[in-house]
Amino acid sequence: MAVTLSPAAADRVKSFLASRGHGVGLRLGVKRTGCSGYAYVVNYAEDVGPGDVVFEDQGVKVVVDSGSLEFVDGTEVDFVKHGLNEAFKFRNPKARAECGCGESFSV
Repeated sequence: MAVTLSPAAADRVKSFLASRGHGVGLRLGVKRTGCSGYAYVVNYAEDVGPGDVVFEDQGVKVVVDSGSLEFVDGTEVDFVKHGLNEAFKFRNPKARAECGCGESFSV
């Protein structure tokens, strides 16, 4: 089981954590919503809870709650910029379909 980061995503998380001065890494999860079934939930992890699984990639901790792990196992998190827009993007081998807006996926 693993969740990995692209170099761009790792750099973004490191720089943001350094500028805010606290946090342990990136928190990744899913919630049931959207037109395809699930949506990614991304935040900065303040701590690691008892039900969390922690992966480390490129010096960055990725914290996933155990309930979300089956949906994001194998995912690579990327960080992309297009013009003025920037966002985390996901390459999830378990996603069978994504909605047109890219906000939700099905497994």
